[in-house]
Formats: sequence, C-alpha cells, structure tokens
Amino acid sequence: MLGAIVGDIVGSIYEFDNHRSKAFPFFGESADFTDDSVLTLAVADALLHGKPPREALYRWAVRHPNRGYGGGFAAWLESRELAPYNSFGNGSAMRVSPIGY
Repeated sequence: MLGAIVGDIVGSIYEFDNHRSKAFPFFGESADFTDDSVLTLAVADALLHGKPPREALYRWAVRHPNRGYGGGFAAWLESRELAPYNSFGNGSAMRVSPIGY
C-alpha cells in the first residue's frame, strides 16, 4: 500500500506527460498525491474499521477535493446518493492494495 502511494506521488507529474527514461527526479518539484492515494486510504479505512466502502470513499474524497477524480466519480460525489454509478475506469485496480494488508 505504501508503495502504491509513493508511486502515485512520484508519477503524478508524469500523468499527462509520459516519461520513458529511467532518469528522473524521484520526487519532482510539483509531485503531489492524487485521487488514487486518497481513495486507496479510504479503502484501507473501510476495511480496518468495518465501514461501508462507499461511505469511506465519499468522506475521504470530500475531505480531499480537486485531486483528479474522474468525471463519473465526481458526479457521484455531487449526487450524494452513494449509489453504484457503473464506472468503466481503472480506479478499482489502482486502489486495491489495502486488500493485502
């Protein structure tokens, strides 16, 4: 889980500007955590404290706005219904690391 979060921060500056070389600053000047770190921690919070995942995801995302949430997820946040929204993105794969913990 920590590796996923470090990778998120390190890669944040390359998300829309791919970098293929192995020579790069590990923590670039504008590197910051993204929606993937926030929601990975939300999944861990839900698992460790017996919370419904949708509630943990909602609470963590509202506490950390403007982190690059996808359009469907952002609309889900605004709806406040916490109902399934049939995402087709890669979010679940990005946030699964707490399951092993």
